[in-house]
Order: sequence, then C-alpha cells, then structure tokens
Amino acid sequence: MDNLHILGIDLGRRTFHCIGHDQHGHEVFRKKFNRAQLLLWLSNLPHTTVAFESCGGAHWLARKCESYGHEAKLIPPQYVKPYVKSNKNDFIDAAAIAEAASRPSMRFAAVKSENAQVISTINRAREAYIKERTATMLRIGGILVEFGLSLPKGHSTMKKLFQWIAEQNQSLPQALVLELKELHEHYLYLTEHVQKQEQKLIKMTSDNEIGELLMTIPGVAHITASSCLAEIASPGNFKCGRDMAAWIGLVPRQYSTGGKTTLLGISKRGNKRLRTLFIHCARAVLSKPETTGKCFGPWLTNLRASKPFNVVVVALANKLVRIAWAVMNSHRAFNANNLACQ
Repeated sequence: MDNLHILGIDLGRRTFHCIGHDQHGHEVFRKKFNRAQLLLWLSNLPHTTVAFESCGGAHWLARKCESYGHEAKLIPPQYVKPYVKSNKNDFIDAAAIAEAASRPSMRFAAVKSENAQVISTINRAREAYIKERTATMLRIGGILVEFGLSLPKGHSTMKKLFQWIAEQNQSLPQALVLELKELHEHYLYLTEHVQKQEQKLIKMTSDNEIGELLMTIPGVAHITASSCLAEIASPGNFKCGRDMAAWIGLVPRQYSTGGKTTLLGISKRGNKRLRTLFIHCARAVLSKPETTGKCFGPWLTNLRASKPFNVVVVALANKLVRIAWAVMNSHRAFNANNLACQ
C-alpha cells in the first residue's frame, strides 16, 4: 500500500466500500469492510489522505482517522455527484469521492468536535419536541372545532385549556374530556422537555467563550449562539464574513451570461437552520429599532425607509452573519460604536 495516495470511502451503516488511488489517479485498491474491519485496517495503514462525503457518521469517522494519523477530508455530497460515472453503486461512489478529493479547487467541510455534535443533538431534540408540541396543539384545536368550539391560538390559552372550555358554557361528552386531558398532559410534558433542552443550551453556551461573545451581537441569544457553535466548526474555513453568509444562503443567487450580470433572490443554499435563526434575529432587531437596532444607525433607517420589509430583514440577517464571523474569528465582543470587534 506504499503507492496509496488518496482513499475514498463510501459510508454506510454497516458496510464501507473503499477505493484507493495513487498520485496519478489510478485505482490501486478496492475492498469492502464492515465497521470493525475498517477501523482495524485504518489503524494499521500508513499515513494517507482519507476522503468521504460529509454525511451521517462522517465526523466521527474523520476524528478516528485523524487519531490514526491520517488526513481526513469531508466533501459535501453535491460536489461529489459530478464525478459519478455511468451507473451508480457503492464502489463507483467511492471512486468518485477519491477523484473529487484530488481536485485542487475542491471545497471541503471542516471536521466537527464531539462537543459541537452534542450541541447539535440537543438543538435537534428541542426542535423535534417543538414540532410535536405544535402538532398536539393543532390536534386539540381540531377536535374542539368538531364540537363547535374555536380554540384561540397561542400557548397562553393552551396552558389554561380546561378553564377556557368551562368559560364557553358548552357541555362536552365525558369521554371527550378524558381524551383532551391526555392530550393536554402530553402538551405539558413536551413543554417541560423544551424548557429542559433550552436550559442545557444556555449552560453550554455560557460555559463557552465564543458562545458568550456571540450573544453580545444584537438579536443573538443562546439558541442562535449554540447553533453557531454546533454548525460552524471553524470560522477560519471562510476567508471573510461574506463567504460565511454565502454558505448559509443569505446572498443573491446569480444567473449571469454574455457579460450581463443578473442577481436573483437569496440562494437558500447551505445551512437552513442557521439561515432561519439569523432571519429571526434580524426580525427581533427590527421589532425594536429605537433600542436594539440603534447601533446600526442611518444604514438601517434608510434601508427600512426605501426597501420592503422582507428585503430589509434579509439584508440585516446578512450583516449579522458577517458580524458573527468577525466575532468568532477575532475572539472579541461586538462593539456597537463601529460595528466591529473591540
């Protein structure tokens, strides 16, 4: 295996298909492993470059490869697809990964730490509880409509569900009341778990230096800060704040030809979770322009006066992402005097 230069691995739950290329791009190795066999083989393999798609289990395997002395490269799946030749199977995918990793202009994803993945797990669990809680609320509202009651939206009414029902002076079947009671208990159970997840995120963000610095940015609280810690392995992977905004999908999509530049709406590429959170941060700032938005000065005022609200929201979200990159890259808190890091 002395001539092995790049090893491409197609990841699976139980099986891993490997293709090895030499420095000239010729195939010199082809084999299928299970998980235990792969780890044992990698631990005895001389130092090489190991490449695979950035997907489920990739960051764990990348950390394992680095612990064995290899250089791990994670490639976004959309950058591998152009190198898939003819029909698709696992070995063809592995060969495409090895070929893509050899390109000098290829873009790679950074390897996440265990702590970043834990934060991401807590965030995903919180989002799942919120979705299930919303579904429970809609279920309760739909049931009541069937019996002539229109339940107002919001948690304030839902928390006092049976008090609200009593105030309607309308009798409901006892069996229905029992069903509503079980659904309401499930709603309270989910609310409690959402709060527990938020407390975990608050603690993990407060214990992290970068997390505390991110929360000095207007509109950014522990949910957004923790998501930045989880999703952005290293701000050094981006040359500037605009690159990070482009990765999140908050820059115009371009469709230019014949020397004519055409800019469309935002690209919506990259990390959907961070894009959503920064949009919410921008809306929070715009909801209090005289206090939270004051630090943006005439730029925000003039933009709000001349552009539609949603355009202003996206522009401000883009600026917040750039500020977040500067804060993470310089390890300095946000300075409202010059919109830079102090």
